[in-house]
This record gives sequence, C-alpha cells and structure tokens, in this order.
Amino acid sequence: MTYETHTPQAIIDFSVNEQALAQAELNHHLESQAEAVAPTLDPLTARDRRIFGEIIEVQPETVRTLWIEGGITVWVQFVGGGRLPFDRNWFATRVAEVKATLPETPLERNERLSDELEKACTVFGLYHGEIDWLSFSTKLYQDGRFVGFVGCNHQGWYARPRQYGVNRVAASAEQVIGLLGVRAAVAA
Repeated sequence: MTYETHTPQAIIDFSVNEQALAQAELNHHLESQAEAVAPTLDPLTARDRRIFGEIIEVQPETVRTLWIEGGITVWVQFVGGGRLPFDRNWFATRVAEVKATLPETPLERNERLSDELEKACTVFGLYHGEIDWLSFSTKLYQDGRFVGFVGCNHQGWYARPRQYGVNRVAASAEQVIGLLGVRAAVAA
C-alpha cells in the first residue's frame, strides 16, 4: 500500500487559501447585506448636480460627487471616472452666482410649495390629504371635518370651499387658507 506524506507547508497553504476564499465570500455577503439593509444615500441633490454641471460645463448626471481637500481644493468626481480640481474660493463664488440665476424645476417648485403648505397647515391646525402633483391640489381637514380645497398653479395659490366653484386666489398658502374662513389654531 502506498502512503502519501503531506508536508506541513502544503497543508498550511491549502488551509490559508480556503480560509482566504471563505473570508472574501463572507465579506462580499456582508457588503451586500449592508447595502440591502441600509443603502447609501446620495449626498448630492439633482439641483446640486445642475449647479456643478453649469459651473464646469458638463451634463449634470455625469457628476458623481465632490469633496474639499485640505480646505483649499474642491475635487469634482465624475461617473465615468476622472476628476477635476478647483480653487475652493473660486468654486464657492461660482456656486453662489449660479444658484442665484438657476431657475427652479417643476419638481423643486412643487417641493418648495409643499413645504410652504405644510407650514401653513400647522399654523391653522389642519392636515391635508394626498397631494395631486399634476395640479398641486389637496383637500384640507380640521378635526376630521372637510374644510376645502387648496392648491397652487401657474397663477399662484388658490382655495375653494367645494369641489366645484370659484377659486379664491392669494399670494401665500396661509392667506388662501384664511379665505376658507379658518382661523389660526391657538396653542392651549
């Protein structure tokens, strides 16, 4: 009968390779689980990307991220690879200039107006239903009782006490809610 003799080195190499493969597989599994449980959020908004794209004259969706190195240099990283350095002070000045002139997108306008409506409803002690984003309108309720409709279109804020009827127009969400005859909630 023939016997094979394994040297200690051969056994160690075999176990190290197997252990390394198992560790790599475990690390990959943990990474995928971490992404599934807590996906990383993109720190840049669509507006941020539009601003940066305008400054460096690229398509906004090609900007992956940016960071400041040493408090002096702003680095812009691109989706396809590559990055560009900029002086921090120059970049900050350009961001301020572009922000002041960049028009709002319809989505940004809706988000801003939705926030304004939420604050106005809090002042009056109201809550609203689901918002119809096509016309930005919603029903308002106070203590479970229907108060009226409030919305915003290209002309501004409007309110009406019934589904059909004449819109009452005002400059802000608070003013149109007041036109529905609702008084501001008083803290007890």
